[in-house]
Order: sequence, then structure tokens, then C-alpha cells
Amino acid sequence: MLANRVTLIYVLLMTGVVVASNVLVQYPLSGELFGIALGDLLTYGAFTYPVAFLITDLTNRQFGPRVARRVVAAGFLVAVLFSIGASTPRIAIASGSAFLAGQLLDISVFNRLRRQTWWRAPLIASLIGSVLDTAIFFSFSFAPAFSIFGPNDVFAIEWAPVLGVFTTEMPRWISWAMGDLSVKVVVGLVMLLPYGALMSRLMPMPGVEKAA
Repeated sequence: MLANRVTLIYVLLMTGVVVASNVLVQYPLSGELFGIALGDLLTYGAFTYPVAFLITDLTNRQFGPRVARRVVAAGFLVAVLFSIGASTPRIAIASGSAFLAGQLLDISVFNRLRRQTWWRAPLIASLIGSVLDTAIFFSFSFAPAFSIFGPNDVFAIEWAPVLGVFTTEMPRWISWAMGDLSVKVVVGLVMLLPYGALMSRLMPMPGVEKAA
């Protein structure tokens, strides 16, 4: 019963992060950093979304990959439903696909590294998952090669200076992806703090590490 209650808490936390991120993604960041206009690259959702990896990793640590996949499945359903109601079908496909692939990869990598130094599994798993998540989301959303999912965004595929400051030019969506991934890396490092703080309280259930 305790395990079911804790799992439910993880599910609620995951859905909360997904909903918050989908809302905050509509609000661009303000200000500049090293001459880069942050609002042209980032939204506030970029800072909340990586918390999903923390929730997945804590679930995986405590209950193993099978339960972690259930929590991810709940987040996936919320992501798809929310995206369908709030955005275009192409963005909905990109959002759901990126979330599912990134989180499942995180679970797999974490599971392989769980017996190593405490920080390696959550850090490496979240970073690798973030790379895949970012690549799928921005490619599916904006790359002309994936126009099968919906019409291209003309502004996104126009060429412009990388990050808005360099002389080299690329389609804008690539700069958006670079900015988004940079934030995920930083937040992934920061998330080691709550993960480390909760390790002693959220011990693996009996048999979890052996089964994994």
C-alpha cells in the first residue's frame, strides 16, 4: 500500500511538471546574456521541464524501471492531451514523441549505471535523455524533413545568425534547440542537489537493485 501511495505521488508530480512546462513554454524569457536576446531562444518552460528527469530517476531508484515507465506513461498521456488542446498536431506529435523517447532512454541509462557512484546515474541519464528529447522535439516540430507531420513554420526555417549573435547562419530552430539544450544541461546539474538530498530518504525497495 505504501508503494502504491508513493507511486501515485510520483505520478502527480510528473503530471504537474508536464502541465507547468506546457503552460510556461508560452512565455519567453526576458533580458540578455552575452548579447544574446534570451526571449528569442528560450521560454520559462525550459527551466521546469528537466525536473521530469529528476522525478523519473527518483522513481527508478526507489522502485525500479518497471514502475518508472508507468510514471512516464502517465506524463506522456498528459503531454499529448495538453498539446493537442493547446497547439498544432505537429507540435503535439513532437512533444509526445520527445517526452516518451527521452524519458525511456533516461530509465535505461540510469538502470545500467545505478550501482556506480551516486551522481553518475542521474546526471548521465538525464543529459543523454535531454539530448534525445531536444533533437526529436525540435526536428519533428520544425525541420522541413518532417513536414509529413504538418506544415513548416516559415519563420523557424529561415536562416539567421546562430543564437542571434554569431556570423555563421543556420535555420532559427537550430538556435532554439541549442538554447533549450543548454538550459537542460544546467538544470540537470542543479537537480543533483535535490537528488542527493533525497537519497537517504528514498531508499531502493528490497530486490530492486538486484532485479535491475
